[in-house]
Amino acid sequence: MILEKSAGVVVFRREDNRVLYLLLKYGWGHWGFIKGHIEKGESEIETVKREAYEETGITDLKFIFGFREKIEYEYFLKGVRRHKVVYYYLAETTQKDVRLSYEHLAYAWLPYEQALRRITYDTDREVLKKAHRYLKIMRII
Repeated sequence: MILEKSAGVVVFRREDNRVLYLLLKYGWGHWGFIKGHIEKGESEIETVKREAYEETGITDLKFIFGFREKIEYEYFLKGVRRHKVVYYYLAETTQKDVRLSYEHLAYAWLPYEQALRRITYDTDREVLKKAHRYLKIMRII
C-alpha cells in the first residue's frame, strides 16, 4: 500500500457579521476544502499556502494557530490501494474573489450550517465542526 501525505486548510472570511467558509467542488464531484500533496522539502504550512494560491488564487491567509486536525482514509487509484493522511489547518482571509484551478468545477462561500450540508465526506464534515468549535472557544467568532 502506498502512503500519501497532504495538507489542507479550512478557510473562512467575515461578511455582514457572518462567518463564511470556502468549499471547493472537485472535478470528480465532491465538495471539500483546499488541500494537496506535501512536496519534498515542504512544510505543511508551505503546502497549504501553495495549494491555496494554486487552487483559488488566495494569498491572504491569517492562520489560527493551535488548530491542526488529522484525517486518514484509503482509496484505490489505478488498482493500487493508497492510505492518505491529511493535516488540516484553519485560516482567515479577507479575499472574496476566487480563481479556480483546472482541478475544480465550482466554489462557494457558505455559512456554517449550509457548509455542513454541502460537504460530501463525513471526515471533512468533522473537520469543519471542529474548526467552527475552535473558533468559538477561542472567541475568534
